[in-house]
Amino acid sequence: MGRNIRKRRSPLAVRAIAASAALALGGGGLIWANFYASAHETNSAQNSTKSATGWVATIDCPDVGQKLSSVPQQARGEVDGELATMDQQITDAYQRLNTTRDAQTKDANFVQNSVLGPLKDLRKVMIDRIQLEINRVGGNAPEQLDDLATCSGRPADQTQTNAGGQNNGQQQNNGGQQQNNGGQQQGGGQQQGGGQQNNGQQQGNGGQAGNGPVAADFVDITKVQPNVSKKARTKRGGSTGTFTSACGVNENKKFNTDNVIVAPGVTNGAHHLHDYVGNQSNDAFANNDTFAAAQTTCSNQGDKSSYYWPVVRIQNGSQDFDQNNDGGGKEGNVGQIQQVKEAQIKYVGNAKSKVVAMPKFLRIITGDAKTLTNGLANANAHWSCTGFENKVQLTEQYPICPQGSSVVRSFAFQSCWDGQNIDSANHRTHVAFADAQGNCANGFKAIPQLTMRLVYDVPAPTLENGQVKNAYAVDGFPEQLHKASTDHDDFINVFDTGLMNKMVNCINQGKQCK
Repeated sequence: MGRNIRKRRSPLAVRAIAASAALALGGGGLIWANFYASAHETNSAQNSTKSATGWVATIDCPDVGQKLSSVPQQARGEVDGELATMDQQITDAYQRLNTTRDAQTKDANFVQNSVLGPLKDLRKVMIDRIQLEINRVGGNAPEQLDDLATCSGRPADQTQTNAGGQNNGQQQNNGGQQQNNGGQQQGGGQQQGGGQQNNGQQQGNGGQAGNGPVAADFVDITKVQPNVSKKARTKRGGSTGTFTSACGVNENKKFNTDNVIVAPGVTNGAHHLHDYVGNQSNDAFANNDTFAAAQTTCSNQGDKSSYYWPVVRIQNGSQDFDQNNDGGGKEGNVGQIQQVKEAQIKYVGNAKSKVVAMPKFLRIITGDAKTLTNGLANANAHWSCTGFENKVQLTEQYPICPQGSSVVRSFAFQSCWDGQNIDSANHRTHVAFADAQGNCANGFKAIPQLTMRLVYDVPAPTLENGQVKNAYAVDGFPEQLHKASTDHDDFINVFDTGLMNKMVNCINQGKQCK
């Protein structure tokens, strides 16, 4: 069956200094738009940058894709297509909001009658089709999907904190087998509404593109209490070895805004720019045969795996090559793209048991690009600074590092596999984290745990009076406001059999191999 392919959007014909189109994969997300009055709309020069709060709108749509944990393989192509159509419907609703500002200020019911109501009707049709396609091949579609058709509208000032709560103390243990919720972090400033952009200055909810980050998204790491728990002790029968794969730092400048795991066949499925190392043929239309035949940047040619993550940019008032492109400036991802200084890829063992080989073409996503919509349940962001990694790891804020220290993003992937599937309908349930003792639940098998460490030399942002200057931020869906918690990483295993077996033997025998 064919899949819906996203078409390029035409520029929005609106009089706005800043506007962000929002789209979240999986048929759900927040649509966020921040407009400012044009100078010629008023006789007062002061009002030329005044936030037109009457035109700020947010649409919160439940994430349908996250609810589809069990979709028969025969229906996944069709379901992917319907989810892509739902994504397009959200984009169309955003455009409707963007071009009807005057009508919204004159009619309090306009958004409900002309945007939210029609959007609900369209989503209901798609949900009905998804249920039909799942049931047609013998599956059992969740009945509660019908409840996900309705989207709600909110002012943008209600979207400034993560759905799970900003600064709620949730942290994760870098490099360990599971997530650790015991840490604490301290706030880095007050958020304010409305703001404007001025030579790299971010005010309130503005940011350079009008969709974040804000001062409260940053914290001086020297003022954060230590929150990293000790790693689980390896027990008798555990696996202590490591295997390192050197794959460079994307010297080839391979970028795209696709996401072949979540949105196969959909151009710009990620809606933000990805860095790639390893496999050089990853795009929306790649398949297993494509990956197997590709070139790799890894020094060991037996590793053709694809490792990719959202780029980091400095919002200093400048733009980059994609300032007018989908996934780039057109969707709120602006500023200078930063190249990774170090990209360390290491596979480690399990504290309690030996590991088994990963199946070829296994797909794993760690973290959640849409935590503002979904909450922090699947967040797996780790932000720190060199010299602090063993003491402080941040999930909901970006660190401001002291002089001589570099920003570090770390990822510890799920390390338990269901023993059967290389992917799942929601791209999560076929893999899981081990518990604190290294146990894999539900009959899952321990596999080599992929850990990644990305190091950046970025100038430290400065905070003053609740404002941030020269902020850096990870690329993301524009409606997610560039929150630190949305950081995520993607992996497709394309090791050849011989090298994968070498990795497993090295880890199980306690060796350090490359």
